[in-house]
Amino acid sequence: MTNYVLEEKESFTVLGFGIELTSDYTDYAGINKEKVDFWQAVKQDGRLDTLKSVAINDYIFAVNEAVNNKMMHYAGVMTETTLVREESRVIQFPKGEYLVVKGEAKTANELSNMLTSIAFGQCLPEVKDFAYVGGPNATVEMGQRNGLVYGEMWIPVVKK
Repeated sequence: MTNYVLEEKESFTVLGFGIELTSDYTDYAGINKEKVDFWQAVKQDGRLDTLKSVAINDYIFAVNEAVNNKMMHYAGVMTETTLVREESRVIQFPKGEYLVVKGEAKTANELSNMLTSIAFGQCLPEVKDFAYVGGPNATVEMGQRNGLVYGEMWIPVVKK
């Protein structure tokens, strides 16, 4: 049995900057390269710092969402405000049950890849009474301890 919990969450808003992932959804290496390049860019060009300036906590969100039949990936923060930049997106996460998988890794990218693999490859198949029916999901980087990045994967689920 994999280590996960089902947790009730209030609705919340993530403000993010994103990209469309153009690799085929089965091309894991291609998708990962697009995400790594994107995160390097948002850190270097100041967009991540801009988001952090309006955040209500220190969490950094890596959000995956299908929008208009496109695979989108966002760097975001939890906030109650918006930015006057047209490329930013307000992402609404619904109130309800979430599958939450916890972990830690050497880097934020390794954490995201590991949690995504465990959540979708192991945990969701084990959760017999709940299903993921789409909507945004996120890896949440929560901080660092003992030289490792720790965080959680949050996937909204509904009772079957």
